Amino acid sequence: MVKDVSGKEIEPLELPQDIFGITASDKLLAQYVRVYLANQRQGTAHTKTRAEVNATTKKVYKQKGTGRARHGARSASLFVGGGVTHGPKPRSFSLKLNKKQRAKALYCSLSLKAHDSMIQVLGGLEGLDGKTKAAGNALKNLGLNTGKTLIVYAPGEGAHLRKQFSNIKTLSSSQDRLLNAYKVLRADTVVFTRSGFQDFLTFRRGKTE
Repeated sequence: MVKDVSGKEIEPLELPQDIFGITASDKLLAQYVRVYLANQRQGTAHTKTRAEVNATTKKVYKQKGTGRARHGARSASLFVGGGVTHGPKPRSFSLKLNKKQRAKALYCSLSLKAHDSMIQVLGGLEGLDGKTKAAGNALKNLGLNTGKTLIVYAPGEGAHLRKQFSNIKTLSSSQDRLLNAYKVLRADTVVFTRSGFQDFLTFRRGKTE
């Protein structure tokens, strides 16, 4: 059912089974999360080796007669300010999944939420006054004031929604065409705007034709 901001059901809705009713693959979802998180890593960590440290190469103290271990330059790794042994260097952590795998992972995550009745379609957001209080009341009316909620909106709705929901800590948002399985899995409930839901179906079915 499509609900309004007061929580009242305003029209019937059937979730397409080819997107919201498939058998979820735990293996694929685990692989997707691993790839997604790996691709978020910047890979810019860098430490200097003893060859790169700007330090004197003068011998610390004489080789013999001190009773201490022999040492050379201050750039050795055991000295404070010396080089780092086997430290991180810039590298790419990026991994890949093909388009069909990414799409199926998204459908699997949505199917899991639909199976648990954690997908809603909401109409009437455009009628709110843009205040956080009104947005919070709308979530409360829908029983979404606890747990993590993901709002999925259509292109062009983003600025209006961000103004209303940006101060609610338990809320995140995504444009429907940029929705991915990781965002869906992190949320307790996924809420589509009415136009966002229609655009999502049109966009996804257009990509599979």
